[in-house]
Amino acid sequence: MKVLLTILLSIGCFFSKAQEVVVLGTAQDGGFPHIGCQNDCLKAHKNVNRAKYVTSLALVDRNSKKWWLFEASPDMDRQLQYFRELTDGDYPYLPEGIFITHAHIGHYTGLMFLGREALGAQGVKVYSLPKMSDFIKSNGPWSQLVNLKNIVPITLTEDSAITVSDGVSVEVFAVPHRDEYSETAGFKVLSGDKGFLFIPDIDKWYKWDRDILEMVNDPMISYAFLDATFFDAGELPNRPMNEVPHPFVSETMALFDEEPTHLKRKIHFIHLNHTNPLLFDKRKRSEVLKKGYKIAEQGTTYD
Repeated sequence: MKVLLTILLSIGCFFSKAQEVVVLGTAQDGGFPHIGCQNDCLKAHKNVNRAKYVTSLALVDRNSKKWWLFEASPDMDRQLQYFRELTDGDYPYLPEGIFITHAHIGHYTGLMFLGREALGAQGVKVYSLPKMSDFIKSNGPWSQLVNLKNIVPITLTEDSAITVSDGVSVEVFAVPHRDEYSETAGFKVLSGDKGFLFIPDIDKWYKWDRDILEMVNDPMISYAFLDATFFDAGELPNRPMNEVPHPFVSETMALFDEEPTHLKRKIHFIHLNHTNPLLFDKRKRSEVLKKGYKIAEQGTTYD
């Protein structure tokens, strides 16, 4: 009986580690260095090791040798090669599908590289909520990608889940954001007894009809990649920050500071604007890490 139990536990461990998440970028839509930035961005211009791609994740299924991309960022051409290098070329160059949150430039414009002017891909599945799907179908140059069958838009239903591989499901939900052209999605990915949240953009946690504390506290969630566009108020001295509302890192930490350390460790701040000190200020980064939170790191693999 003990031998059988050991075998079953070993099998369980194998399947629980069949999937992994690879961070392909952590910056806000404009990337880092950022256009027009003449402060800390200059160091990133001079030293490529300081530069960060725009936020994107890869979901990898080691059993099926398939993978899925979350966000088609403007850095997607380089991120596809980056993924190949990180995984030693063990997976197809193109993902099985691309999940897109919304129609802001850092999240969908990489689709252009799949068109006739670049890769000329065929049949890449693009998953999104209805307004985002319609936006792609109805507006050039994205509609040309659809007409030439470079991509195949697949419309998701809010608050539902689809199965992408054996034991791997992706649930989509809507979050409040500046929805000029589309709604904005967040994703919950589950594999076996674990999973992750991906919410790179949201206006404010209090504007949402869901409780982010409850979502992160879900025992199935191992990692929560959460919007960390700005650290605090005043980061955009020449622009009203209420025009681009996001939950400040300081606000998110205030929500979780009284929670147990194991809960705070699930949070990985991502989608950092070029003004966010978590990109370049060692002291500020250390303060956040000492509190128990994590900062998503480009090139890191989570399994």
